[in-house]
Amino acid sequence: MNSPSAPLAAFDFVLFGATGDLALRKLLPALFRQFVDGRLRGDNGILGVAREAQSAEDFRLTVQDALRRAVPDADEAHLDAFLEHVDYLALDATRDEGWEAFAAACHARDPRVRVFYLSVGPEIFAPLCARLARYKLNGPDSRLVVEKPLGRDLASAVAINDAIGAAFPERQIFRIDHYLGKETVQNLLALRFGNALFEPLWNTSHIEQVRITVAETLGVGSRGPYYDATGALRDMVQNHLLQLLCMIAMEPPSSLDPDAIRDEKLKVLRALKPIDFGNAGRLTVRGQYRGGLTADGMARGYLEDIGKPASGTETFVALKAELSNWRWAGVPFYLVTGKRLPEQLAEIEIRFRSIPHSIFADGGPIAANRLVLRLQPDEGIKLLLMSKYPDSDGLHLSPVSLDVDFAEAFRVRQLDAYERLLLDVVRGKLTLFMHRDEIEAAWRWIDPIVQAWSRASTGPLPYGAGSWGPTAAAAFVQRGGEPDGSLEGSPARLAGG
Repeated sequence: MNSPSAPLAAFDFVLFGATGDLALRKLLPALFRQFVDGRLRGDNGILGVAREAQSAEDFRLTVQDALRRAVPDADEAHLDAFLEHVDYLALDATRDEGWEAFAAACHARDPRVRVFYLSVGPEIFAPLCARLARYKLNGPDSRLVVEKPLGRDLASAVAINDAIGAAFPERQIFRIDHYLGKETVQNLLALRFGNALFEPLWNTSHIEQVRITVAETLGVGSRGPYYDATGALRDMVQNHLLQLLCMIAMEPPSSLDPDAIRDEKLKVLRALKPIDFGNAGRLTVRGQYRGGLTADGMARGYLEDIGKPASGTETFVALKAELSNWRWAGVPFYLVTGKRLPEQLAEIEIRFRSIPHSIFADGGPIAANRLVLRLQPDEGIKLLLMSKYPDSDGLHLSPVSLDVDFAEAFRVRQLDAYERLLLDVVRGKLTLFMHRDEIEAAWRWIDPIVQAWSRASTGPLPYGAGSWGPTAAAAFVQRGGEPDGSLEGSPARLAGG
């Protein structure tokens, strides 16, 4: 069964970087699924743009192969029909040749919504946007979608935002973070503000700590050169994990208006207590994977993956963030992410404070209540409570969980994050996209951490591929910043329960 949704208005989707991995693995399959669901109209056009000189037919064959891999159960008739909407143009975003003809072809299909998706490196954003503006392709029905990374520090992020902002007004710029398109993240709004149960407890009086964990089983793969210049802090924490923190910690917005929600998220970022050279040693742990045994066999270490004898780039980060406001004062937010960990896992755990006094003297330990929001592999919500163990003598308690699996609860096909976000782009809904102020506020908090690490006398701690990261990180998260190397386990497992 398909998710209920209205058909889209007439639109064209222009995909710069159409031969890249993101386009073939995520974006075009997302559009194909929407085509199968009937949301794309017969007059929609999908134009792939890249530097490679090839025919439209050759590009369609590439797209066909990619769709068969991404959607194994795809119907051949649907594939053929979808490919009729797909065209290709060889165009260099940094040169003027071909742009006049490209612009004329676009204008010939006006009026309609036109989405320009920049699945290219950030160094291309400025010249590409300048040409879109020069050829008047930035009209009120145009949308500009930009992928991360939006800079590698505050200065570069400001430069990028200035460049794209000179060509498009802010209301037409969609800075995409696919984590914000996940069902569980959006359900945070419904969970908090559509129910009377949790909001009265959503504060420092009732919540002991929050843990946000994104664990990956893969190494850097083909992204080695990019990743070695970036690292886990910039690649994952600056955008994905901080956005999740904002969704958890923000105040109730006045409405679902995009600006109302983004204003509240911005307040969270501005309330983050600084982490710098003076306290980074206490509040952060970074690691780098070495060779080790994984579920798929022996895996190489990071240095072998990138082909270098040495590197100070972190592939694992655990840090303790705190907010300076009344709602969250004193509540630690543990942010954990890493590569080459044992499980592919993304979870948010809200750990409530323990009961002040137990009347169950013989009932065993009383575990604190926890609310776990699963983003992957299976999206859903789990609430852990204490209950009497059946058929026991006396009142012996045991933890039980109340589970909501979204796929089971609603019996509808779950939209992929990119599907949902692309639909919102076409409809002009900015709620799940970042304002430039959010991007820059996040970098203002991240930059001092990067600088503190660059001044540190030691580099990332080693951890074996297939393990749960440096031992010190498990102690750090479990005991609130007192790593002594004596604990086993993982931040991810601790976060997931």
